[in-house]
Amino acid sequence: MRILLYLIIAVIIFLVFKLLKSLNKNLIITILCSLLIVEIVLRPKLCMDSALIGVNLFVSKVFPSLFPFLLITSLMMSYDGVHIYSKLFGSILCKPLRLPIQCTFSIVISIFCGYPLGAKYACELYEQGTIDNKTCQRLINIASNTSPLFAIGSVGTAMLGSSYIGYLLLLTNYISCLIMGFIIPVRSKAYKKYIPSNNDYGSKNIGNAIKDSVESSIKTCLSIGGFVIIYSVIISIIKSNILFDIAISKLSYYIGIETNLVEGTLLGFIEMTNGCFLISNTNVNMYIKAILISFLLAFSGFSIISQVHSFTYKHDLSMRTYIFRKFIQGIIGAAVAAVVFNVQIFSIPTSTFNYINQTRSSLLFICILLLMVVPYFLNKLKLLFHTS
Repeated sequence: MRILLYLIIAVIIFLVFKLLKSLNKNLIITILCSLLIVEIVLRPKLCMDSALIGVNLFVSKVFPSLFPFLLITSLMMSYDGVHIYSKLFGSILCKPLRLPIQCTFSIVISIFCGYPLGAKYACELYEQGTIDNKTCQRLINIASNTSPLFAIGSVGTAMLGSSYIGYLLLLTNYISCLIMGFIIPVRSKAYKKYIPSNNDYGSKNIGNAIKDSVESSIKTCLSIGGFVIIYSVIISIIKSNILFDIAISKLSYYIGIETNLVEGTLLGFIEMTNGCFLISNTNVNMYIKAILISFLLAFSGFSIISQVHSFTYKHDLSMRTYIFRKFIQGIIGAAVAAVVFNVQIFSIPTSTFNYINQTRSSLLFICILLLMVVPYFLNKLKLLFHTS
């Protein structure tokens, strides 16, 4: 009976997607915006409070950590940082993933800072003529992972009470990106011919370079801040809607899953942080929590996808393809988490978490080092079995 119910739900979701696809996009956006306006007019205090929460989150958490990083990386790109990083790590990181070595900078940025910055610098490489359109389409999915700070600090330590679990979630997320690099097909064989588009980096004035970097970084931060605020309002409206509560309760009853777990997963599709928080507060065992949170971290949610779209809309890049691949990456992340969290070697007692907390920097370094080295050895292994 339950299997039949799952099939019915899957058919309904499929029919809804087909219906939305056949409708006019302008009509859908207009209806959704009209509904949001009605909600804001009817419940102004709720919307103002949720907007203030989004503003506080942006001012206290997002901007202080993001702006200096954006400024430094933008300045680095002004002085040929892409070419320098390509020479240092290009062969190890990019060749096994069938990417031009100039993509190294975007991948490294994604490893250390997470989405949506990997997509931002992938688009900048495309604008500079360093990579072609099809390579950029692959790169925005490969250089697309959560940041170490969010996975280890926010999710692992703050939500799940263990930085060790945060490290495992970060590792599963890195592995899902790595697998995506191997399974996404290469449409163009011309990537090896790409070279940096100009070589006048050394002649740039340092004052002008800093000024341009500051302006670019502020613009990017404000754009991301806008997404944080609007999605904070949308999530609050959805969570406070009685129809949503009824739908969640009915769905939870019929499929036999805890209400908070269903709510967290569905809201996680919209905004990842809220989804992870709700899932972490459920009464299910840690194994189930880790699998679902790993899916959300790999998929990223429509809030992050919207931020990525703010960088890609100027180019002929398919967001439908990007979203589909992110969903596949979410499934891969969940599957990897199911394996990793089930291996006995990772079943370390809670009493050892204090020791792990003291060595978190070393563990993070090992995770990143593995991510950089594993593709190289996989490529070498492939060459051993290569026949001409």
